[in-house]
Amino acid sequence: MSTLANLQAGQSLEPIELAPVSRMDLIKYSGASGDFNPIHTVDEDAKKAGLPGIIAHGMWTMGNLAKLFTPYFEEGFVKDYTIRFAGMVFINDVVTLKADFKEKNDNVLTFDVVAENQKGNAVIKGTVNFQLV
Repeated sequence: MSTLANLQAGQSLEPIELAPVSRMDLIKYSGASGDFNPIHTVDEDAKKAGLPGIIAHGMWTMGNLAKLFTPYFEEGFVKDYTIRFAGMVFINDVVTLKADFKEKNDNVLTFDVVAENQKGNAVIKGTVNFQLV
């Protein structure tokens, strides 16, 4: 297993492709998060809100970005992050998570992160700072 401490600027973590987003994923996330806005689970309500269909919670997508770093939990933790929501995720979208190593300052590694849909469009962009222990 490679370690984050050995990364060089410009190297990437192994991308993660999530299973197609299902209604059940979003129902479960609604219960876990307490966000019961029906645009995330009910077709008619999403359409009444002017959306083409149900959209995933932005925080569901953002939370999945942590999967990029969980293989390295013995090396440290996500210290902080900055995220910008750049697009919507719909039922049956396939989201790919990516992280590119940018720089190391002391024991903090900075990564540019992105979540892209199956069309290659960014739905989330941001930066993650990973604290080595």
